[in-house]
Amino acid sequence: MNLSERLNEDMKQAMKSKDKFKLSTIRMVRSTIKNLEIDLKRDLNDNEVLDILSREIKQRKDALHEFEKAGRDELATSTKAEIEIIAQYLPEQLSEEEIKVIVQQTIQETGASSKAEMGKVMAALMPKVKGRADGKLVNQAVQQFLQ
Repeated sequence: MNLSERLNEDMKQAMKSKDKFKLSTIRMVRSTIKNLEIDLKRDLNDNEVLDILSREIKQRKDALHEFEKAGRDELATSTKAEIEIIAQYLPEQLSEEEIKVIVQQTIQETGASSKAEMGKVMAALMPKVKGRADGKLVNQAVQQFLQ
């Protein structure tokens, strides 16, 4: 079952169990997916859906930071719950140690030695960790190794 089908099934299940919050969260994500499918005039593959899910989580994390900074606890709580729901559809996340190992391997593969070559490393690295690691963590790890 691909990600789009899984989202549809979970949406139906949320309807049956009358879980309005989960239902609305899945509908928001499906709406974003559907809009892109309409724009592209084709169904999206799992990698494209994964990109959308990652983008949705990143947007919510940014909003969560702002809500917490502004003291909006009720909005922060609901945003955290949305992140948890969407995160269920992402592959298992890499630990910091796993990220560091992949970063070191990629640096060796690309032959990068300074921060000036960071773009080259990131371009080779991001497809390897796509959907499995936060871009900020990956960026920090690369900066740590390229001095």
